[in-house]
Amino acid sequence: MTEATYKDHLGRPIVAVTGMGIITSLGQGLKDNWVALTSGTSGIHAITRFPTDGLSTRIAGTVDFIDIPVPNAVERSYAFARETTIEALSVAGISGDFNGPLFLAAPPIEPEWSARFDLADRSPPSDHPGDAYERFLAAMRKRTDSAFHEAALFGAISERLADRFGTRGLPVTLSTACASGATAIQLGIEAIRQGRTNRALAVATDGSLSAEALIRFSLLSALSTQNDPPTKASKPFSKDRDGFVIAEGAATLVLESLEAAVARGAKVLGIMKGAGEKADSFHRTRSSPDGGPAIATIRAALIDAGIEESGIGYINAHGTSTPENDKMEYGSMLAVFGERMASIPLSSNKSMIGHTLTAAGAVEAVFSLQTMLTGTLPPTINYNNPDPSIVLDVVPNRKREQQVSAVLSNSFGFGGQNASLVMALEPA
Repeated sequence: MTEATYKDHLGRPIVAVTGMGIITSLGQGLKDNWVALTSGTSGIHAITRFPTDGLSTRIAGTVDFIDIPVPNAVERSYAFARETTIEALSVAGISGDFNGPLFLAAPPIEPEWSARFDLADRSPPSDHPGDAYERFLAAMRKRTDSAFHEAALFGAISERLADRFGTRGLPVTLSTACASGATAIQLGIEAIRQGRTNRALAVATDGSLSAEALIRFSLLSALSTQNDPPTKASKPFSKDRDGFVIAEGAATLVLESLEAAVARGAKVLGIMKGAGEKADSFHRTRSSPDGGPAIATIRAALIDAGIEESGIGYINAHGTSTPENDKMEYGSMLAVFGERMASIPLSSNKSMIGHTLTAAGAVEAVFSLQTMLTGTLPPTINYNNPDPSIVLDVVPNRKREQQVSAVLSNSFGFGGQNASLVMALEPA
């Protein structure tokens, strides 16, 4: 093969995916997740981790089958990331030190309220009684609590992953709301394209579900309140959709330059063709209703990939099941794809796994690649009451056998943090 074989349309190294790992409320590992997802199984259930009495939303896609030493969000998020990275490296055939950079999408989590109350109870009196911060510091100096300390460090998860898997350089931790997972992948793509490395780990994890998280999202009127039955609550693009279902999960992708992957005899699972990213300053949480930034994001991803709109055969939608966001995403895709939009098959994985927040972009990238590898389009379940103002082929309720060679995956986050990825089975 010539050197040009390994370059894209702009002369940059082609980026291949050689390993994938995943955890969602459907289970651990790609095999079990894919079987459940394509069968239309829902992982949404009643919350048992903490009392939900008095809460308007009492359901979620929690991951409660991974053992953790301390019951807090940092330990859960780290455990999910660790397990998906072990799977991804095994698939990639990489052992020993990874020897490449780590880009981690992690939730901006804080210590659980129970831990804060415990700290407050053992805080000594202060010369400044109203200064809780000084009292907390004094309590920590008197009796150190490594678990609480680590739960307050945003970079703790990435540091532990770097030590565990032997990544190179300072690990990067990022949080761009619901676009975080896609952004982590984008950073890995750029590191390889710029010649800074031949391989990168892109990891996204979120184990931050708590009563406080439910309350905060409920105050934004963002969550579904259809608690019974839980499996029917997430209804992307349906007329009776009433909000998203919060969930947990993680995904890891091993990214390599195609040349390096071929040289070591790795199996190439897919190609990261392009990534687009645009900011939206419309509102702290809401996306611009005219869809302008989202339209620009999709178009930027297509241009970066060197693919025309006609080259996309399937879309993994952001599809949160909120009234406003689904409408905005539809309008954005319609503006890009025009009349063809009604005939492009599209799924929302969130109808089954819920919204995995920080992890969503990477989780859905894994499912997008698996869609191409297997020739199976996952369904959008609970699609029984179509919204007449949103005309889409959502692969309703049942999977579809159909081979596609290029996929667009959208992640449109709170605060207008938007990212789209274009993936393909083979290089152009």
